[in-house]
Amino acid sequence: MVFAVQDLHIEFGPRVLFDSLSFVVEQGERIAFAGQNGAGKSTLMKCIVGVMEPDCGKVLLPRHTHVGYLPQDGIHIAGTPLLDEVLGSVGNIVELQQTVEEMSASLLQLDSAAKEYHDTLEEIGRLELILHDRDAARLRPRTESILRGLGFSEADFSRDCGEFSGGWQMRIALAKLLLQEPEVLLLDEPTNHLDLQSQRWLEQSLRHYRGAICIISHDVALLDSLVTRTIAFHHGRAEEYAGNFSFYLKESKARKEILLRQAKAQQREIAKTQEFIDRFRAKATKASQVQSRIKQLEKVELIEVEEDDAVMSFRFPPPPPGGNTVVKLEGVCKAYGDISLLHRYDFTMDKGDRIAIVGVNGSGKSTFTRLISGTEAPDAGAFSFGHHTQVAFFSQTHADVLDDNQTVLECVEAAASLETRPLVRNILGCFLFRGDDVFKKIGVLSGGERSRVALVCMLLHPANFLIMDEPTNHLDFQSQDVLQRALADYPGSYCIVSHNRQFLDPIVNKVLEFRTGLPPRLFHGNVSQYLETVEAEERRQKELALRSQDSAAAIGSTPSNLPNNRKESRRLRAMAQERRNTLIRPLERRLEEVEAEIARKDDRKAAISAELEKPENMSDNQRLMDLTQEYQTLERETDALFTVWEDISAELERATTALAEEFPGVLS
Repeated sequence: MVFAVQDLHIEFGPRVLFDSLSFVVEQGERIAFAGQNGAGKSTLMKCIVGVMEPDCGKVLLPRHTHVGYLPQDGIHIAGTPLLDEVLGSVGNIVELQQTVEEMSASLLQLDSAAKEYHDTLEEIGRLELILHDRDAARLRPRTESILRGLGFSEADFSRDCGEFSGGWQMRIALAKLLLQEPEVLLLDEPTNHLDLQSQRWLEQSLRHYRGAICIISHDVALLDSLVTRTIAFHHGRAEEYAGNFSFYLKESKARKEILLRQAKAQQREIAKTQEFIDRFRAKATKASQVQSRIKQLEKVELIEVEEDDAVMSFRFPPPPPGGNTVVKLEGVCKAYGDISLLHRYDFTMDKGDRIAIVGVNGSGKSTFTRLISGTEAPDAGAFSFGHHTQVAFFSQTHADVLDDNQTVLECVEAAASLETRPLVRNILGCFLFRGDDVFKKIGVLSGGERSRVALVCMLLHPANFLIMDEPTNHLDFQSQDVLQRALADYPGSYCIVSHNRQFLDPIVNKVLEFRTGLPPRLFHGNVSQYLETVEAEERRQKELALRSQDSAAAIGSTPSNLPNNRKESRRLRAMAQERRNTLIRPLERRLEEVEAEIARKDDRKAAISAELEKPENMSDNQRLMDLTQEYQTLERETDALFTVWEDISAELERATTALAEEFPGVLS
């Protein structure tokens, strides 16, 4: 067990989020927390990590269990270079080493026959294994690998963390967690701010993560590929499903159907019993039977079937007719300082185009949406709308300009036209503003709620060209489904910036890919087809690179690349060989010696581990202490050897490169 939730009760005013919630999470489990927005998923994570206290119940965590938590937002880091900030997050390695030393010293004061002695010894062994797994010699390259996987470039490593926007701040926090490798990882919408490439990298990393993972996400593809257990929260109750998210959706429907059948059968039995009571209540000869049936009814526990939340839907206002060309860019240039996003770029969008805009963050996707919406002018080139093109544009920044003093209802009604005003309450319900929620002031809403209000305002605006920048970031599955169905029926054209493959695939027919330092590319098909094409390209490029290397090696080995004068050629070869023997060979021999020494120490550590497991040694306290101290010494020596190995490897690489530059084509 890595942690357990026991009889948790949480309520906000009259609303009960959880009542007597209990479950256990085992080592290595992957669990999805499912349910509508507001069901309590994020609140539960806050209770587990200790940010919030439950009204009743508790969370049980074994001693020294480290819980890592990634919230949806609210993280801001500044004042430290990126690489230093992430590397500094594993300061617990030093703390663990100090803990091991203190516990080892305390063994000398304990009775070797006491339970506390054996518990301490066992804990030392556990911490030693953790330290071994988190080898300090490999921390820096591993940190750099994680940062690259999450989309940071090498140039970013020295930048102050405060220079990064909110989405990148969340990536920094995620990088720190992945480097720390806590025993429990709590992730609340980890893919909200990730592009497709980073999402794919994260998915692979989480599959191989050694600890337990609890995740909240609206990315069905991620959940289906990762989780093996789903806990669904609904109306204050929690139900467990032994499968991924798609299994949960199918199984929950099946459970509901079974419960409905059981409830109907129970009602039929109750009706029959009541009919008997009513019929024979006045007959003295049946009095005992009637009383028996009345007591029977009183003991019946009614099967309650909760009503499903109303499934709402809406349709876009009928768009005004437009021409065949929606928008056109000709020779457009756009740059911010030295960073050029578009250079002499041509783009035409035709009527009926449904385009997904994808690419790494910072490559120009949001800038492009502002250009084609007419809200930002290009530095050079021509921009024009087609005949009668009318635009509705949703951007994350639109949430910042809402009037804080208006209610949600007033804000949306002000944005609606006369034709769409009757749709206001329905569409607000579709996007999670139900009942009294519509009377909340904009100023008290969270960032996600403000974004949903801005989205609703945009959707009620009659237009034949929709532009949406990350519209699903703060929507639950039901709201995403409502928007997806509305877009599928929409007769106009649209561009959507999103990395939500599940949402985009059924509703787009083209993909516009933005690349850093390269012009955008247009692909026909949906996002999954685009990814297949890109992966096939990457495979071809790797194959070509390997062939090119083989060809270069073959050409380099031919006499035509050597000096024409045979005598001069032999002289150069002799000089190069002598330089290699002087510079390279000693480093190679030293590296082999260090590797052999590391191998010997690893063999001895393995032998000690085997000795520690033998029954005869378990009863010999002095032997146990000697073996443990020897293991700790070997660990420290191995750490030092890895540092030496890394230094020699770097020096060998520099010397080899210098020799190749001094004698090009001479040495194979």
